Amino acid sequence: MDYTLLAEKIFDITGPETNILHAANCMTRLRLQLRHATPEMQAKLQELDGVLGVHRADTELQLILGPGAAQQTAAALKKLLQAHQGIGTEVQGSHAASHEPGKKYVIGDGKKLHGDIKAKNATPFKLLLKRISGIFIPLIPGFIACGLITGLLNLLLKAEPALSDMAWIKMLAIMGNAIFYGMNLFVGFNAAKEFGGSPILGGILAAIITHPALKDIMLGSEQLLPGRGGIIAVLLVTSFGAWLELRLRKIVPAMLDLLLTPLLTILIAGFAALFILQPAGGIIASAIGDSVSIAIHQGGALTGFILGGLWLPIVMLGIHQAMTPIHVQLIQEYGVTLLLPILAMAGCGQIGACLAVYCKTKNKFLKKTILSALPVGIMGIGEPLIYGVTLPLGRPFITACIGGAFGGAVQAAFSIGSSAIGISGLPLTTVTSQPLIYLLGILTSYIAGFALTWLAGFDEPEEQQAPQ
Repeated sequence: MDYTLLAEKIFDITGPETNILHAANCMTRLRLQLRHATPEMQAKLQELDGVLGVHRADTELQLILGPGAAQQTAAALKKLLQAHQGIGTEVQGSHAASHEPGKKYVIGDGKKLHGDIKAKNATPFKLLLKRISGIFIPLIPGFIACGLITGLLNLLLKAEPALSDMAWIKMLAIMGNAIFYGMNLFVGFNAAKEFGGSPILGGILAAIITHPALKDIMLGSEQLLPGRGGIIAVLLVTSFGAWLELRLRKIVPAMLDLLLTPLLTILIAGFAALFILQPAGGIIASAIGDSVSIAIHQGGALTGFILGGLWLPIVMLGIHQAMTPIHVQLIQEYGVTLLLPILAMAGCGQIGACLAVYCKTKNKFLKKTILSALPVGIMGIGEPLIYGVTLPLGRPFITACIGGAFGGAVQAAFSIGSSAIGISGLPLTTVTSQPLIYLLGILTSYIAGFALTWLAGFDEPEEQQAPQ
């Protein structure tokens, strides 16, 4: 794929440059905030080779490109936008620019309009999801790398337990555990940044409530516990620390700001953390862990069926990042998260559904779309198949959800846990507590998704030629 060429085609459809207020990307999507977005624009983008789906929310277009492709296309588009800053006629206010060479233009109120759109969408829930994403998405490469090291090492040691005393095996174990050893510090640093504070102060506050020397301190008859409350306590402490820091900067004289603001933030937030916020985080974290454990152990297959069936719509709505801190908290508290193997089955049900569509359809373009999206789907990235295949066809999306529900029931019935996050689908096998049972769940989802989709059928789309 020529990502520069793809970016140029996207620009030709969504431009001129003054119509593109903001370009960004997540792991699988190119997100364009536009001054004007039309259904015709969305349809043209959907036809581009390499675009697996397009989701529109008001004036934001989200192009589903897949992992790697989203990052490279976004980078190419940003370079293209910068290059076009010397082209066009001068515009005032919100009027769009034309493409007359050699003349400068002024973006006018583009930044203000972008800010207005962000403010319009700044509901408390959306802001919370955005901040959770900002905190944990940068950590995902670490989750993936460390998780795979740990998983592969566990498989090796199950086959050859005698290797556990070898120095290089111990080194690999340290590498695999590194993300969780430093998790509170990483989250504290990112959380403070997201909440508007100084990242290093957030990291220090996280270090305070994680420090091993806490176990030597008694408050009355109660002994302090390092790391109590896990990620939940870190989020409470760092959000309070950022809030406090921002207010201190308003009242501390400018000439003393560098000295007093960090000092007062650490002292006040640090004592608040140890006396109030960390105990509160411990209560919340225990409640989350107990709720998940009770739901899965007592609800069994029924709980897994419900969770596995609902996960695809949650991913489609883009609110799945809210589960990340819960996964991390469960791993910190129990060593595994029982939720991730269940939720991962949703993507597996979709694989089965798409295989049925591939076998049944005569549409060459649809077959090509499925073949291009299946590999990343098997690896756990489901959005390309959601927006490119099952959701547009309608019934296959529903049967994919039900297929995932059957696989989720298997995972919950056997209480399969995952010791890492950041991966899904087939790669998750390496970090699950019972790999063979996890694979049985995958196979169940594949078969159920395939069979249900084959029986339910779908409306054959009109033949469409792939762009040259």
